Amino acid sequence: MGKNNQLLSNLRYDFPSSIVVFLVALPLCLGIALASGAPTLFAGIISGIVGGLVIGTISKSSVSVSGPAAGLTVIVLNGIQTLNSFEIFLTAIIIAGALQIVFGVIRAGLLGNFFPVAVIKGMLAAIGLILILKQIPHFLGYDADFEGDQSFVHMSSYEIFSNISKAGEQNTFTDIIHAVLNPNIGAIIVGVIALLILIGWSIKAVKNNRILSLIPAPLLAVVAAIVTNLIFVSSFPELALSGNHLVEVPMPKSFDEFKGQFTFPDFSAILNKDLWIVAVTIAIIASLESLLSIDAADKLNPGPRVTPPNRELIAQGVGNMTAGLIGGLPVTAVIVRSSANIAAGARSKMSAILHGVWLLLAVIFIPRLLNMIPLAALAAILFQVGFKLVTPKIFAETYRKGWSQFLPFVITVIAILFSDLLIGIMIGMAAGIFFVMRSNFSSAISVTKDKGNYLIRFKKDVSFLNKFSLRKAFDRIPDSSYVIIDINKSALDHDIRETIEDFRGSAEHRDITIEIKQS
Repeated sequence: MGKNNQLLSNLRYDFPSSIVVFLVALPLCLGIALASGAPTLFAGIISGIVGGLVIGTISKSSVSVSGPAAGLTVIVLNGIQTLNSFEIFLTAIIIAGALQIVFGVIRAGLLGNFFPVAVIKGMLAAIGLILILKQIPHFLGYDADFEGDQSFVHMSSYEIFSNISKAGEQNTFTDIIHAVLNPNIGAIIVGVIALLILIGWSIKAVKNNRILSLIPAPLLAVVAAIVTNLIFVSSFPELALSGNHLVEVPMPKSFDEFKGQFTFPDFSAILNKDLWIVAVTIAIIASLESLLSIDAADKLNPGPRVTPPNRELIAQGVGNMTAGLIGGLPVTAVIVRSSANIAAGARSKMSAILHGVWLLLAVIFIPRLLNMIPLAALAAILFQVGFKLVTPKIFAETYRKGWSQFLPFVITVIAILFSDLLIGIMIGMAAGIFFVMRSNFSSAISVTKDKGNYLIRFKKDVSFLNKFSLRKAFDRIPDSSYVIIDINKSALDHDIRETIEDFRGSAEHRDITIEIKQS
């Protein structure tokens, strides 16, 4: 009863935040379905609904939001092509979900504890920067790239529809250049109006107003954008936005046509080796991305709540099995939606659940209204989310913690910006491990000099990783010196003991006296 009361008491925060997440998720679901090569864009909507209703209910995360992930688009596109059937690919998603449940049961979620904090913060800053850069073209009315793309190099919507590959010709910055050189005045006006509303609603006077504070700023911005474009259509047709400048939700003409958008799996290829390779790949990558996202969301969330990673893997597994059964794309916890949820003030998982409800109701009852939403207005909303993730304060705070934190952070940001999320994270992890090892090399062994006397002390457990540093320290000791080696024998592995013995052997020829002191 207490938990239900808590959910209800948080509803005044979760209701408006769910609308924000719904507005952010809608074009992302469609864009990711387009990039993934799904036979219908409705597959992305299905995954968004499943991410809200199914995963949102099972997960114990207060603020994480799940849905189709940009990080899986290449895997999904290649998987559908490899299996040569979307129905067979759905079977792979079901198997992947079952594997994720197994991962959760065997407690594989502990892998989430091995992501360095600097890398997670770098991921958040990179996502913020990507959101800003990727939305600039949409804000300016250049909508060749699909909404939801996060990769540096990409194909345009035209190229995906045409089934041609010219990915090397397009990237984040070329899109911005094209947008600046080919601005759409109508889109800019719509975007500016939406952005001014968002900025205005963040002013303290508006926040403290009992009536105005009840109106979600993003919803108001979207309504204003629709009204502005309707005025353009009736009075200034040269400024009117249409086609790919607007959200494009599939519009079935009957209930039977609506049902026809659902696709069901084909289990006839269950013994196909390629099917299992695709399934295992999805399970591993989707699990990794989900663990990264919930870790990042927990760090953004001001509350003390920490998401149980194993329970999250089980929730994601059930979600993917559900999505596969009814024609959706693979689902993961997604940091873009989650950060939008947190920025909008969500307090509990009711926000994620409600966003799934709004997706379902909207595509059933108001698809025509959804298709009137200008992408420029949604770009303004994502601008706000991005700026909250990549404030200069984050860079300054990380810099003050030292180079061992700042460099992995910056490397992660740059790597994600110029590749994609998972590749960038791997590069950031490699940088983080390098600086941990470097720190270990420099701090595990200390050398103190007093005239011709040397004290070599092992400050903590040392292993073969410290062998190079120890040999270097021994080589720097001049002949005819007196050396005390202070060790804890139980803290030394075989390589270190052998290195000490080698030094003792060479010391006789260099007139070096060695005293071994065990502490």
